[in-house]
Amino acid sequence: MSHIEYEKAKKLGEKADKAAAAAGKSPNLPVLDDILAGKSIRGEVNLGLVTIPLDRVVGTATSGRASSFSCNFMPLLEMETEFAQKWSFLCDAHMEEGIHDPIKVFEYLNYYYVVEGNKRVSVLKFFDAVSVPAIVTRKIPQKTNERVIRIYYEFMDFNRKTGVNFIWFSKEGNFQKLMEEAGTDPRAPELTWNDTQVQNLTSAYYRFSKAYEEKGGKKLANLTTGDAFLALVSLQGYQTVMGMSDTELKENIGKMWEEFLLLNKGEDQEVEVALDPPVAKKTLLTRVLGKEPTEAKPLNIAFIYDRDPSASDWLYAHELGRNHLKEVFGAKVSTLKITTADTEEKAVEAMEKLIEQEGTRVIFTTSSQQIDASLKIAVKYPQVKVLNCSLNTSHRYIRTYYARLYEAKFLSGMLAGILTETNQLGYLADYPIYGITASINAFAVGARMVNPRAVVHLEWTTKKDEISREAIYHSLYNDGVDYISDQDMITPRHASRKFGMYRLTKDQPVNIAMPVVNWGVLYERIIRIILDNAWEKTDIPSEDRAINYWWGISSGVIDVILSKKVPPETVRLIEMIRQLIAREEFAPFSGEIRDQEGKVCCEEGKSLSVDEIMKMKWLAENVIGDIPVTEALKDTARNIVELKGVRKDEDEVSE
Repeated sequence: MSHIEYEKAKKLGEKADKAAAAAGKSPNLPVLDDILAGKSIRGEVNLGLVTIPLDRVVGTATSGRASSFSCNFMPLLEMETEFAQKWSFLCDAHMEEGIHDPIKVFEYLNYYYVVEGNKRVSVLKFFDAVSVPAIVTRKIPQKTNERVIRIYYEFMDFNRKTGVNFIWFSKEGNFQKLMEEAGTDPRAPELTWNDTQVQNLTSAYYRFSKAYEEKGGKKLANLTTGDAFLALVSLQGYQTVMGMSDTELKENIGKMWEEFLLLNKGEDQEVEVALDPPVAKKTLLTRVLGKEPTEAKPLNIAFIYDRDPSASDWLYAHELGRNHLKEVFGAKVSTLKITTADTEEKAVEAMEKLIEQEGTRVIFTTSSQQIDASLKIAVKYPQVKVLNCSLNTSHRYIRTYYARLYEAKFLSGMLAGILTETNQLGYLADYPIYGITASINAFAVGARMVNPRAVVHLEWTTKKDEISREAIYHSLYNDGVDYISDQDMITPRHASRKFGMYRLTKDQPVNIAMPVVNWGVLYERIIRIILDNAWEKTDIPSEDRAINYWWGISSGVIDVILSKKVPPETVRLIEMIRQLIAREEFAPFSGEIRDQEGKVCCEEGKSLSVDEIMKMKWLAENVIGDIPVTEALKDTARNIVELKGVRKDEDEVSE
């Protein structure tokens, strides 16, 4: 019978050869000697006898046997050859008692290359075996700044502490994250997993792998099975996933499939950005089929805050938006708020209670830190509409929203550039996250458009070693700064006149302009979409793209309030530009714009794209200051920046 199996295996090899050739790839097995040619190896480590995953065995150590196998390790030689006979004998042995003799391999970048035992690997792969015993020698590459090398060094540390070698990630930090999810400290130098921990992970991972591949996971070329597994663990919790049955794993993979499609897009995944509220008219059919909320059965809406809104200018603005909904819709809606969701666990628990006990059907989470909690709830309760206030967040199961504040900052910058007597302007920023850099640059570009000599002194209030706000003001004043852009709204508990754009003096500031984000208008537009039964109609057909509402002056979400101290002719100029922006006839980021190094970031006659504005990692040439790395920030700021920071660490700066 073994000769029949050989012919089947040979056909699989020939099929793989043709597929590789059609895709422009080599049909032969990778050869480690060729891969290492010209590369620097730091050293070798004998790992001894180890059980290794067969799907990570991808090639041979030398070219001697490479042509005998196809790229999927299936045999290619004719049945009459000695090679075929030996393969058939091994096939008989495996079917009768199994192959137990270890092979010998080199391991490089968590892939295995066979030194002895190519035919054993071929037979085992033909029978879909999962693993094989092997004597392993690890070849360690020199440590470089290449992403794959950095990930590999993380893997070696993970492998040393856990003994696990069957999982691989495409993103830095995920090996440490898996250990954290498992309840162990990845920084502990003497950490060692016990047999039970390894067995639990092995069982759950391989059962997940089977269900994931059955769903089509192998087609997601940019997402490793480990990436998908960790996404599920991060959402459901490590212990929960460890205890899932095969049926539960399949169900959860199905629920998360669109999320996996997004993750497969990688760092270049596209987010569908809606720059204006979608137009969705209420048809006769939707009027008939739709269930209009009433005072007896209102639409229950919840706002999730991580603290009391009176302690934060950011949350207070959203709270005003919540109150706006009550004024506009009256008894048709019921709005609740949670002010204690300062951890992911508390946020999830609060939202579950709101849904199950209060019948909440729309949830607004008001911080990017609440992304994970939002995603968990959205997957668990698909009937609930969950929206998170963040920018450039890629999750299919929730929608995100933000305001194009940079448009108002551009107008404020213009005004400051006109009024300044010293040409020295100031800008106080808090978190170096998506959206904030655009606001800083818009202020600087606006100032320079009307005053080529204007420069902007940038200060961050969340830096670890930063001086107090009062000391920052004093320092800026001594540097000749006469106009400054500060926090955008008053914090009720800490009332101050230092908000918006104002003139800096020795005594009380003189308020000049106030950029406004009218969250109430944004929330009203979103609720109208829902009440008009148009939520699904405003969706996008592609299941591998997320939706982000990013509305500005044109939709009434953004505006600028000017003081009566502003000269009338200046007011007319600012209003004229505001109208041009509203009609989309002028873009703040247009024409030639250079960064601090003199590099052209926007060419004359062109405008920056939405993606380029959202992901800005540079500062305009008239900005004095920099974007701080995560390590330079206070602990209270690091969590937010690690999620949505435009610059994460020192390595990124060096790149």
